[in-house]
Amino acid sequence: MKRKLALITTIIMLASLIAACGGGKSDNSGAGSGGGTTSTTTGSGGGSGGSGGSGEKVTINLWSFTNEVPDMATKFKELFPEYSNVEFNSTVIATTDNAYQPALDQALAAGGSDAPDIYTAEAAFVLKYTQGDMSDFAASYADLGITDQMVQEAGIAEYTIDIGTKDGQLVALGYQATGGALIYRRSIAKDVFGTDDPNVIKNEVGPGWEKFFEAAEKLKQKGYAIVSGDGDIWHSIENSSDKGWIVDGKLYIDPKREEFLDLSKRLKDNDYHNDTRDWQDPWFADMKGAGPKPVFAFFGPAWLINYVIGPQAPETAGDWAVTEPPVGFFWGGTWLLANKEVLKNEAKKQIVADFIKWVTVDTSENGLQYLWANGLMSESGTKDTVASSVVMEKSNGELDFLGGQNMFDVFVPANKFATGKNLTQYDQTINDIWRNQVREYAAGNKSRDQAIADFKQQIKDELGIDS
Repeated sequence: MKRKLALITTIIMLASLIAACGGGKSDNSGAGSGGGTTSTTTGSGGGSGGSGGSGEKVTINLWSFTNEVPDMATKFKELFPEYSNVEFNSTVIATTDNAYQPALDQALAAGGSDAPDIYTAEAAFVLKYTQGDMSDFAASYADLGITDQMVQEAGIAEYTIDIGTKDGQLVALGYQATGGALIYRRSIAKDVFGTDDPNVIKNEVGPGWEKFFEAAEKLKQKGYAIVSGDGDIWHSIENSSDKGWIVDGKLYIDPKREEFLDLSKRLKDNDYHNDTRDWQDPWFADMKGAGPKPVFAFFGPAWLINYVIGPQAPETAGDWAVTEPPVGFFWGGTWLLANKEVLKNEAKKQIVADFIKWVTVDTSENGLQYLWANGLMSESGTKDTVASSVVMEKSNGELDFLGGQNMFDVFVPANKFATGKNLTQYDQTINDIWRNQVREYAAGNKSRDQAIADFKQQIKDELGIDS
């Protein structure tokens, strides 16, 4: 259980009065979102209280790329009425077409009253804000009163700490743990492999890519695609690589990432997939079985089930299960940062600190991570794996969508594959360029060598990084 952070004694006295949960994640999730910008205000008029104690209105500018964290701000105010004088002014800009980062960078650099007080970053570009070009804007968690002891007592996943640390100072933490699994259709498994038992299926599809392709051939013979598109295996390849895209200041192609050329072409040449691109309509259609061939599996963390497959294919509920993938991996995650300018305003500083503590290190049953893990943040009851091992030990991952399977039995061990060692601040841009070149090669539009050469040239042209 958490120690009583900085959320003052009043919070504890309110524990028995906490209302039923609401305000879950919106459909504006991740890279599948539209490119629009929305700005909303979460607040209630007037009132006394708040950690500042003055009762004067305090506005916190919150920037994010989905509605996920703004929805948490809404829940925070529902749980703790003493923050009735606080308004969370939320700006949401989707990552589609790389729209979020330039807008956030400009807002941080411009400063002033409209500058972000709290902002978020996802795994594809988080290092830019924690350790890279934009890291000087981030406040140290220590200056917010979030200590190493708090982090240790919450049992926060080590990789989330590594990613959020600059020069020994913690500046960001995530609230999710995003180890990945193979998410498959039970009915197809029974038809092809004679069982839907996760302990059997994991040995049909792995370990290793050769076993995966043996399974792909068996599925093909029955008229099924093993995955929707090559993007379904990409994150397993990308995030199991030993090194990132930049080594000693130069572009580096890890052998595991280079192998993606061959795996993608093998999928296409043998008609093992529906040749979709992730986050586009045909990919979503395959989740509900509406593509050219029924699709057996997708690769992803728990959030892919809760916020993508579930909403896209509610009619398939109960026909899914999770098991170990051919290669262990992780995918995604969101980190919270505070603008160091809030340290100059005591009222803002305290509110920002209290909110970030509640999201990242509060392990009580009122803490965000417990609510998140146990499906108490929304009426739909979606559950997710979280960064705190203390919370995970007291949480139940059984899902009706998975036929009653406890998904934590698979996802918690998968978190051991999560690492910040192979990430760079340029991942979103480089990944997009690499995957486009891989598609060109898989489609037969250029040779393997030409695809690699074009990739290197495009990185040099766009990012100024030599090979």
